[in-house]
Amino acid sequence: MVGVSFGEQNFIKGGIAQDLRTDGRKRLTYRHVYVETGVIPQANGSARVRIGGTDVIASVKAEIGRPSYLQPDKGKVAVFIDCSPTAEPTFGGRGGEELSSELALALQICLLGGKSGAGAGINLSSLLIKEGRVCWDLYIDGLVISSDGNLLDALGAAIKAALTNTAIPKVQVSAEVADDEQPEIDISEEEYQQFDTSSVPVIVTLTKVGNHYIVDATAEEESQMSSAVSISVNRAGHICGLKKRGGSGLDPSVILDMISVAKHVSETLMSNLDSKISAAEACEDDES
Repeated sequence: MVGVSFGEQNFIKGGIAQDLRTDGRKRLTYRHVYVETGVIPQANGSARVRIGGTDVIASVKAEIGRPSYLQPDKGKVAVFIDCSPTAEPTFGGRGGEELSSELALALQICLLGGKSGAGAGINLSSLLIKEGRVCWDLYIDGLVISSDGNLLDALGAAIKAALTNTAIPKVQVSAEVADDEQPEIDISEEEYQQFDTSSVPVIVTLTKVGNHYIVDATAEEESQMSSAVSISVNRAGHICGLKKRGGSGLDPSVILDMISVAKHVSETLMSNLDSKISAAEACEDDES
């Protein structure tokens, strides 16, 4: 938790009310975004994203698995987050564990939609190899290196970049076998296919401070928030997931307005992130 004096609290809230934040930004402006891909060679895909003073890494590992009985026509995705104690003293011990679980759950909701899979930003059907028998299991790991607010948006951006960087081996399945036997598979070591990220959303968190809400809140600004709503929006402008935190309630009309604002902001963020990811991928190709 960031310690802020009474005078600083008034300064932060007053600046937001006047649409001039302490770092010079307007209420709906993000800090500078930096993207680097291919940072973990052992992973199928990886990326590092910095938004202001918040620094995170995401990696994607693809392993052969078996579809669940409830969804035999889909692969599986699991999200794990680790908040390094070096990023923030409060991340040590139980505090870090609770935040890691909270972030992982929020990312699961924002990326994979509801329990039915409706609105999912990741197409689980694309991970199927053979219905009911073989699929790809994607393990997405996020690491918080440095924290200065807006962790969820940064992690969402890093995961999007890591998935863009992900190459999955092509697989050949053996001839038909008995229902109780697992088919043999041949995993190519030469042929890969890029993961389709056309529907993967960006996450826009609107943080309410006083009577206004802002995007990309710093740690100091978050210390003054009454509530925050994280909304994941895909390229088509469709809502993939929504997660609220903070004890203060919000009127439904306010939430609808926040969704409208998030859609507008997401267009700029998506375009900025796409260009940064493309530049990072091109840089990685030049180095290899």
